[in-house]
Amino acid sequence: MADTTLQGLTTSTLADRAYRAIRDAITTGELRPGQKVTERGLAERLSVSPTPVREAIRRLEQDGLLERTGPRTVQVATFGDVAVQDLAEVEVALRGMVARFAARRATPEQLDRLDAILDEADDLLILIKQRHQAGQQPSRHLGRLLDAMQRFNEVVESCAGNPVLVRLLDQTRVFSWPERRARLLERISHDAEFGLHRYTSHRALVRALRAGDSAAAEALVIDDARGGLGDLLAAPAAKASVASP
Repeated sequence: MADTTLQGLTTSTLADRAYRAIRDAITTGELRPGQKVTERGLAERLSVSPTPVREAIRRLEQDGLLERTGPRTVQVATFGDVAVQDLAEVEVALRGMVARFAARRATPEQLDRLDAILDEADDLLILIKQRHQAGQQPSRHLGRLLDAMQRFNEVVESCAGNPVLVRLLDQTRVFSWPERRARLLERISHDAEFGLHRYTSHRALVRALRAGDSAAAEALVIDDARGGLGDLLAAPAAKASVASP
């Protein structure tokens, strides 16, 4: 696991920063549900003494993100089905709000970038269909297509111009991107058409953003997000590694 979120802390507000760093590691998937961690281990990774980490852990226990397993050990909480469904509804709503803000604030340059990403995705989709028709595995092109769609989502979020909203969205995602990517590849390996019926909505979203139609943009994203999360939640966990692409 790469220490991408748990970086050294040097300011006087160590407990607050430790809390945010550990929370972000949980919500981004760097620390996975059921994973056990220790106060000392987290302190070493954060380059601080155990005291601020202990306070951060106490707060995260109150948030329901960590569960105590021993005097100095905790594990990342595992959410039940109802909690996951509730979290999914929050994610869907926030993604819709991001689209609403994006329709108000997207610049021509950002919109052109979205169209360019979709042009790239169109080319990849053609290659994928050609590989299927030739009886070949299009794994590399599928990975590139999924990564392109992730970049599309990231540009939409930047169009919103609302870092607070985007941060809330990051904290409420049901799946981290590596896990989502792995699940998608797993489903597509069994069903080559999986998710493609929602692909055309991305062009419609860009048209809504260009028109400044916030209601249409929000509705499109909510419909796409609800369908996508519903499909992934109904799927078994991917057997593939969820290492970062």
